[in-house]
Amino acid sequence: MLLSDPVIAAVRTEDCGEPVVDVAADPRLRTDAREAPHNPLLHHVRSGLRDRLLEAEASLPPGVHLLLVEGYRPPAVQLQQFTAYADLLRVRYPDWPPEQVRREASRFISPPEVAPHCTGGAIDLTLCADDGVELDMGTEVNASPVASADRCYTASPDIPAEAAHNRRLLTTALAAVGLINYPTEWWHWSFGDRYWAYATDADARYAALRTDQVVTG
Repeated sequence: MLLSDPVIAAVRTEDCGEPVVDVAADPRLRTDAREAPHNPLLHHVRSGLRDRLLEAEASLPPGVHLLLVEGYRPPAVQLQQFTAYADLLRVRYPDWPPEQVRREASRFISPPEVAPHCTGGAIDLTLCADDGVELDMGTEVNASPVASADRCYTASPDIPAEAAHNRRLLTTALAAVGLINYPTEWWHWSFGDRYWAYATDADARYAALRTDQVVTG
């Protein structure tokens, strides 16, 4: 099920009012700033997601840690990224009709109106060692399906054994604390958003937040 499917947009969402927190302020979690030039609020997530990330971090074997790349994403940034990738696909596949472009774009960037990152309930992350060096996960974080020949898919069989082991390690830790994965992006996990609600047959807890609703200090 892709985020562009109408069934995801149809999920009823009523925000629970849970606050947003800055995970970079918590010394128990490691953060990465690669997306900071595009998103100054990237280390903000809902407090419930932060708590689950702490549980997942504590469950990892010695010498292995979560590395948090991007949480909350302002709606304007989401729109810009979705539009840019859809435009790339239009150029690459000029015969695709608009709905196919939208569907294929959603394998990599969510349509803005249903975007998990805009709720503060989604996180892009990977694994790293004690020294901060990232573990082999088969592709870089944010590798597109086009650029990676679909190796970005969580269950891709076309990755080295070590990378497959590391993806299973990440999956085990995050699934155990109630997060769900978007299967076309091994690095993308969420809790409380529409996609999570659909996947778990639960009520969505988090609606999209305007930038001025995000706690910044």
